[in-house]
Amino acid sequence: MPELLETAMLVCFGLSWPINLVKSIRARTAKATSLKFLLLITFGYLCGIAAKLASHTINYVLIVYVLNLVVVSANLVVYFINKKHDSEQNAESIN
Repeated sequence: MPELLETAMLVCFGLSWPINLVKSIRARTAKATSLKFLLLITFGYLCGIAAKLASHTINYVLIVYVLNLVVVSANLVVYFINKKHDSEQNAESIN
């Protein structure tokens, strides 16, 4: 039962990340995105994965942690792409 509840929590959190990813891709700006927040979430998922590995409880919950980490990592990649777009737009507006 604890694994089922942990998975439900991860799924609830995890459903928001693809939505955020699509929003960030469409926005083409990093202005409303917090890098510190994304890094904190990434660290949290890494800790969850490490806890599963350290306790030798390798089960379906670990898969959900990894899936969430992959999508948050994609959000990080889009953040840096959008940050580059922001820099290019700022350079164009100066000229």
